[in-house]
Amino acid sequence: MTVDRPRAPRRGTERRREEILRHVRDGSGDIAGLAARFGVSVSTVRRDLQHLAGDGHVHRTYGGAVAGGHVAERTLDEKESGHRAQKEAIARAAAERVADGDVVLIDAGTTTGRFARALRSRSRLTVITNSTLVLRHLADAPGIELIVLGGRVRRPNGAILGPEGEETLRRLTPDLAVLGADGLDARNGLSCPSLGQAHAKELMAERGREVLVLADATKLGAGPFPYHARPAGPWTLVTDASADPAIVREFTTGPIDVLTVPAQP
Repeated sequence: MTVDRPRAPRRGTERRREEILRHVRDGSGDIAGLAARFGVSVSTVRRDLQHLAGDGHVHRTYGGAVAGGHVAERTLDEKESGHRAQKEAIARAAAERVADGDVVLIDAGTTTGRFARALRSRSRLTVITNSTLVLRHLADAPGIELIVLGGRVRRPNGAILGPEGEETLRRLTPDLAVLGADGLDARNGLSCPSLGQAHAKELMAERGREVLVLADATKLGAGPFPYHARPAGPWTLVTDASADPAIVREFTTGPIDVLTVPAQP
């Protein structure tokens, strides 16, 4: 019996997806046309588009796809270089909410990464995370038991996403869930670069007994991406004191507390 081999090696698949993305951005996102152009089956193109949609690069439509996102997603290094004092102040204020013995769930992001770093010297903590950045900060912290949620590493933000991690989350009730956001709107919630990430954030918020969202002032009122996570229960926004008071007031009309902190000198 013969066994069908994959049509192309992994690198070939990556190159094809890069080319498909280029054509979608140019307005040529029809599935049949892409299949003919690349000499692959319609089902293969559907899988490629689903992969690109999962990473937030495209939106699926009937019969094809269109370019996704409102802005280009930045890398962790690019995000880390901006608003450092504000992020540090937010992270340290959030860390003060953690008591020894707590179980803390930490989302991916640069401000949440700083929050994790602020916990390095703490003892008797259990930290659960889907973030490669948090893993980097806490992997060798002696007083912290670290649990990493399973799945596929999403680039460029280092979030680990997938059904394995979601299944683990459904078995946990952390004392505190700490979420990051690329943008935050009082009505729509947390702006996310992919549908999978929006779903993961909502599940994290659902499982946490207390929920903190860490977002510096530049993210308030912003929605750079088309997907959103809406925490179902009460939560606390931790932001910096430079936030526009009018925008901050929008977050105080519902089950949301707001904590503003001065930037570190």
